[in-house]
Amino acid sequence: MQTFHISSSRQAQAVVIGAGSAGLNAFHALRQQGVDVLLVDRGPLGTTCARVGCMPSKAVLHAASQWQHLAQGTVSPVGTYQQAHQLWQQALAVRDELAGAQAQRTLALGERLLQGMARFTGPHTLEVESESGDITTLTAQAFVLATGSRPVVPAALQALGDAAITTDALFSLPAPPPRVGVLGLGAIGLEMGMALRRLGSEVIAADLQAAPAGLADPVAAELATAWLGRTLDMHLGQAARVERVGSSLRFTVGNISREVDRVLLAVGRRPNWEDLQLQHAVEHLPDSAQKLLNTQTLQVGTAPIFAAGDVSGIRPLMHEAVDQGRMAAWQVARVLGLPATVAAPQPRTPLSIVFTNPDIAQVGQPWQALEPERTAVGTARGAGNGRSKVMHARDNLLRIYADRATGRLLGATVVAERGEHLAHLLAWAVMRGETVHSLQELPTYHPCVEEMIPSALQDAARQCDPGAPC
Repeated sequence: MQTFHISSSRQAQAVVIGAGSAGLNAFHALRQQGVDVLLVDRGPLGTTCARVGCMPSKAVLHAASQWQHLAQGTVSPVGTYQQAHQLWQQALAVRDELAGAQAQRTLALGERLLQGMARFTGPHTLEVESESGDITTLTAQAFVLATGSRPVVPAALQALGDAAITTDALFSLPAPPPRVGVLGLGAIGLEMGMALRRLGSEVIAADLQAAPAGLADPVAAELATAWLGRTLDMHLGQAARVERVGSSLRFTVGNISREVDRVLLAVGRRPNWEDLQLQHAVEHLPDSAQKLLNTQTLQVGTAPIFAAGDVSGIRPLMHEAVDQGRMAAWQVARVLGLPATVAAPQPRTPLSIVFTNPDIAQVGQPWQALEPERTAVGTARGAGNGRSKVMHARDNLLRIYADRATGRLLGATVVAERGEHLAHLLAWAVMRGETVHSLQELPTYHPCVEEMIPSALQDAARQCDPGAPC
């Protein structure tokens, strides 16, 4: 039977490609300014964060924490579980609820949402091909690219087939794999390695980097390696080799070899530029469109095209995607000649958190960007903090960085249980321009882990130059 495809055309002032965190925020920001804007997404709807990113990973981490408590004889407040996979399935049910709710909110956009693959055919035209093969041509004055990213699968491991998985596949499994090898100990590899181990899986993990989670502060790196190493069999600064042996895999690092059922690939993500066919819209396009991206304005070359979120490759975190989406919308409004009713969004203090319990957080300027002779480093440890002692978290560590001459806070590194709360407070303080002295004037409740902040501030103050406002 012959199949007939429908062709149609639509016009708008702007088109946003990608209905993830960046794209949705760009779309709604433009709508608030009265822009006639359309949203295109190839699916599945629900955002990467909710489907296969930060939300399912946190649900699985929570499940792992519950199972650990149950294994230690603690009563679970949410029910009785005999096997770890029951908690795993509960975590994925929470994921489905969150992703489904987001998908429904996106579908509620009605005719402003087009589902299909987008590709440029000219400087101001797109073709959107639906799953059924119907094509809609869109004409617009400006575009936001928010097509996200995908996990990297090294070519050497592609022959392993479905035994080599990324988080996209991990969160589709009905139960945690019994034996897992983890390649990469950044945020995702570290979080999932710890979660799977706490859920009862045998886990071996490796990374070429010398410290977990990209830690550069040597004191924090040493502590995190030792603390996490009590739970996770980690091999840092070494390459791993994975090969198929019968029905399983052999994971080898150094002189240690383990048989595993799956290998989790957490070696990075690749921005999704290829399918857009930008060569039809951007002059003198190099082999990688990302080379033309202005990381300050988010503009791709000189075209009225702006990239936001993971596709930009700029700090691929959810809150950064939100900010970039709003920035891209602001830039599109300028292209359209709309009056500047709001100021351009300002960059926020960099903030990253790895929820491994202990949390690993980095705020503001990273260690490697600091000038040692101009930087005061204030240190506080859990052994000197009452609440940390109560929690049996004496290893908690806070390192605060401040300018010796002015006392202004520059950044911090945290390795601590409940460290996420310390990181948020310090990110706000850095962005507000607080100094070692001004932050000490604010109240701190007793007994809290947050009391580590004034302790670290006092240590930093002793290192400031005489006469500095510390």
